[in-house]
Amino acid sequence: MKKLGFVFSSAPHGSASGREGLDAVLATSNYSEDLVLFFVGDGVMQLLADQKPSDVLSRDYISTFKMLSLCDVEEIYVCADSLADRGLSEHPLVIEVEKSSSTDIAASLGRCTKVLQF
Repeated sequence: MKKLGFVFSSAPHGSASGREGLDAVLATSNYSEDLVLFFVGDGVMQLLADQKPSDVLSRDYISTFKMLSLCDVEEIYVCADSLADRGLSEHPLVIEVEKSSSTDIAASLGRCTKVLQF
C-alpha cells in the first residue's frame, strides 16, 4: 500500500505554507485514502485551538482542519516533543490527533512512498 505523507513544519499565518498544505491534503483526499499527516517543529502550532488570525490580518483557515475527518483522513500525528519544546503539551488542539515521539514519526515517515513538506 502506497502512502502519501504531508509534513507541516511551519508556523501558521507567517506564510501561506500551512494553508497551501491543507488545500493540497483536501484535494488529494478526493483521489486517495492513503494519506498520513505529520505536524512537527513549528508546524504543531497549525493545530492550536483559539487562534485569532484576524489580529494579524490573516485568513482563518485553522478551523478547516476539522474537515479532514469528513475526507477520511485518519492518520494524523503531532510530534509530542515539538509540543513540549514550545510549552504546548496541554494546549487544546482543533482536531483529534495521535501524539507521537519524534522517533516514531521518523519511522512512520519512512513508510510513506512520497512526502510533501509545507
